[in-house]
Amino acid sequence: MKTTADWALIAAEAAADKKAEDIVALNVAELLVVTDYFVIATGHSNIQVRAIANEIEDQLRERGGIKVIGREGESEAKSILLDYGDLVIHVFQPEERGFYRLEKLWGDAPRMELPPEVTGTPAAPAHEG
Repeated sequence: MKTTADWALIAAEAAADKKAEDIVALNVAELLVVTDYFVIATGHSNIQVRAIANEIEDQLRERGGIKVIGREGESEAKSILLDYGDLVIHVFQPEERGFYRLEKLWGDAPRMELPPEVTGTPAAPAHEG
């Protein structure tokens, strides 16, 4: 059985698959009663924001075994929110992400460590020993 942290990682990986940027997963369980994790990602157009949200929804259904409870923001696609109860995903265009500043709002929340292929940062070189 998958945990909420597993689902957050699947969502982050799915966002990366659609070239989302600035992907962050926050553990907000100690700060909020309504959810445990936020995954936040940025897309640069309405089409990309929709594609990211669709990919996250598909992969969470296929790999995570969960279905979305609610989906908001589809019509304009400047930001789309996917609600899974214990997991909430926000896919923003840059202007909306800057306006809502969720990372700052929930700055006390621990960040989940995401693999380099998700964050877009190169892996540390292996040391020969």
